[in-house]
Amino acid sequence: MKHRVVVLGAGYAGAYSAGNLARRLDPADIEITVVNAEPDFVERLRLHQLAAGQDLRERPLADVFAGTGVRLRLARVESIDVERRTVTLDDGELAYDTLLYALGSTVADLGVPGAAEHAFHVTGRAAALRLRDRLDGLDEGGRVLVVGEGLTGIEAATEIAESRPGLKVALAARGELGAWLSPGARRHLRRAFDRLGIAVHEHTTVTRVEPARAIGSDGTVFASEATVWSGGFAVHPIAADSGLDVTGTGQIVVDDTMRSVSHPDVYAAGDSVHAIGENGRPLPMSCASAGFTGMRATGAIIGRLTGRKVSSTALVYYGNHISLGRRDAIFQLVDGDARARSWHLRGRTAARLKNGILRGAAWSMGHPTFGMPARRHRLASAPGRSAEAVVA
Repeated sequence: MKHRVVVLGAGYAGAYSAGNLARRLDPADIEITVVNAEPDFVERLRLHQLAAGQDLRERPLADVFAGTGVRLRLARVESIDVERRTVTLDDGELAYDTLLYALGSTVADLGVPGAAEHAFHVTGRAAALRLRDRLDGLDEGGRVLVVGEGLTGIEAATEIAESRPGLKVALAARGELGAWLSPGARRHLRRAFDRLGIAVHEHTTVTRVEPARAIGSDGTVFASEATVWSGGFAVHPIAADSGLDVTGTGQIVVDDTMRSVSHPDVYAAGDSVHAIGENGRPLPMSCASAGFTGMRATGAIIGRLTGRKVSSTALVYYGNHISLGRRDAIFQLVDGDARARSWHLRGRTAARLKNGILRGAAWSMGHPTFGMPARRHRLASAPGRSAEAVVA
């Protein structure tokens, strides 16, 4: 019987990891199955563009994994039994010997009344299309309120304002807009908001969302035919419900090889994992973190199954790249303590850089076995049992 590796999720972390495992492990010993609810790889970092009215290239997962030996199962994960080593799907059950959990995250409504029922978000393709339909239905002068001053909120507000200049776009920020950026980058951000006509309401906490308005903690009423919620991310509760050790946020607690501290047959990558970076701080939920944690997890799985040294990719966070529409952006470097450095890139050059990064990430996902060696590693133990290896 072959060793069964199941990867849950085919986002930036899951799709890369499945391809990397297929590239480096011998198919005579291994069976890799990817479970994903959608048939396409979704460029989550471009979903604000989709919501604003732009069309994105379709990337069918069947094409992504064609010729790799990876099995694709289109299903929704309902639960995990970590004792029986099975995953319950909406179309049946799937057993595993090694599980890589990469289900990512969704929007965090923070328990704000009406946010889940009346607000829109851009953390999934269906959600982005729902917002797009709503924006299509607004008349000239329709009001859009983006709640949240993080990366998602800034990108959503600027993309909508640029793509739909007939709408009145505003952003509600709990603190100061761009407070975490360097002074020069902050000034550029404000100029971009002024250029696009985006009204900014700083030090504003939205405590209720209604169908045509949002209400602040001080009672201020913001008229809004489309409220876009970007108050942060939350992981799916499946990991916590399964009995895996998780943090208070529901992220899986792992060792430095992305292996669950409570269940050694389970690894995690992407937004679902509580990974501590080289600076001693938890990695933020991001595409970059998905790449680094995915590389470390797959390196550990390959090392332990084949008896080879476990490779150790550095877990670092270099900075933020922020789109301000299609022709403007900011690239902000951070130091080892995750504080903004004085150096930053802005304008068209930063926009081209971000577009290049996203195109490169999408290309990597679409070519998971690029450079696949002619000879792949055999398992060091009988199929169905995990071998141990030395951690680098």
